[in-house]
Amino acid sequence: MTDHAALIAGTPKGLLIDGQFVDSISGERFDTLNPNTGTKLADIPLGSEADVDRAVVAARRALEGSWAKVKPAERQAMLLRLADLIDRDFDDLALLDTLEMGRPITAARGLRDLVLRAIRHFAGLATAIHGETIHNSAPVDLFTYTVREPIGVVGAIIPWNGPLFSAVWKIAPALAAGCTVVLKPAEDASLSPLAFGKLCLEAGIPAGVVNIVTGMGATGAALSNHPDIDKISFTGSCETGQRIIQASAGSVKRVTMELGGKSPNIIFNDADLTRAIPAAAIGVFNNSGQVCAAGTRLFVQRGVYEEVVAGVAAFASAMKIGPSLDPTTQVGPLVSAKQYTRVQDYLDHGPTEGARLVTGGARVTDGGLDTGHWVAPTVFADVNDEMRIAREEIFGPVASIMVFDTQEEVIARANASRFGLAGGVWTKDITVGLSTANRIKSGTVWVNHYFAMDPSVPFGGYKMSGFGREGGYEHVASYLNTKSIWVRMD
Repeated sequence: MTDHAALIAGTPKGLLIDGQFVDSISGERFDTLNPNTGTKLADIPLGSEADVDRAVVAARRALEGSWAKVKPAERQAMLLRLADLIDRDFDDLALLDTLEMGRPITAARGLRDLVLRAIRHFAGLATAIHGETIHNSAPVDLFTYTVREPIGVVGAIIPWNGPLFSAVWKIAPALAAGCTVVLKPAEDASLSPLAFGKLCLEAGIPAGVVNIVTGMGATGAALSNHPDIDKISFTGSCETGQRIIQASAGSVKRVTMELGGKSPNIIFNDADLTRAIPAAAIGVFNNSGQVCAAGTRLFVQRGVYEEVVAGVAAFASAMKIGPSLDPTTQVGPLVSAKQYTRVQDYLDHGPTEGARLVTGGARVTDGGLDTGHWVAPTVFADVNDEMRIAREEIFGPVASIMVFDTQEEVIARANASRFGLAGGVWTKDITVGLSTANRIKSGTVWVNHYFAMDPSVPFGGYKMSGFGREGGYEHVASYLNTKSIWVRMD
């Protein structure tokens, strides 16, 4: 069994700048807490604008120096070594995620395959970057071709709901493309990204190529505003994303935005309910509902409505709520007191708007759970499209179930949202399934499934869920510039 105190003690707790873990210039630090107990795990540097500048300078120096001389096959080899090191240390990295943000340990360990597939996928793409030769129609004899070049220094800002995976998801494709990175982890979950940074050095990634600056919102703002950052890749709330987009205008940075969601999950009368009901429940309650693509708007056709409501409620009621380190736990605590307060506000508001509370709806304190922020998986039925719980992203374990009658009706209602990140369709009629999926305005739609993800498949949003795609070749391409070269031949 891992010694938790020894693990925390051995995890870097400094800013990673130019290959060294260092303190902030101000010397200020802040606490990171265990959401199960509210107790302090560690204190880490509060990065300032000056610290961000140090990191950007190091990243620029590496980009234009040693890193520029590294061949694609060498970048690939470094990423593959990094994957092997992550595999070696994965149990400890998963435990850091569990201790700091509350994901149940069994679920955290279950991400091993996805994390390793992601980094190895992007390692493979490091040697697949290419340009084109183009037959132009210029009036003189000109040969034209394109080359793809690294966009430059990337500022990556990640959320707290999946810190290790998010660090890999941002950094690996950027390195495959030949960029350098300054990563700003979420203040509620910085330890596993810092441990990941240590492994980057062990894998032989040169100093300055990966830099990590911990801190609060002001730290991320300093990164977003920095004039020498060429691209910002952000995952997080829509409101923060809007501020980053505004900040990017100053230096016309390229931006990738993966923002919030209020995803529709549609169950037709003919769906296989033995699959649809548990998948719909997990689609809301996974990671205590702290998932951007959660299917929190559950549309159910009238013929099976009450059966689905009862089934999802029964599944929710049977889920094991408990400490994150218990391997049988399915629902851990919310990440922080701030997040609990946000979720509780929606729990209080739902019934006042006329929603029917079927199960959950309250904080859980029994069985020694009074020290953290556990919320019972909650099911609201008889929800209408105008209620706040149906319109706004809650980011907690709250399902809003709504009845519909026709395919045309449910497509229109599913699309009547400012978000468009994901969606699901359940039916035995493949024609209905595909025609519905084709018309849902979301970046990802699953048919007779929910929550599948693979590094080879693009992921991203429509509308206010963001723009740009992560996953697949498009992800690496988002870190590249295209240069056209014209050569006169006569």
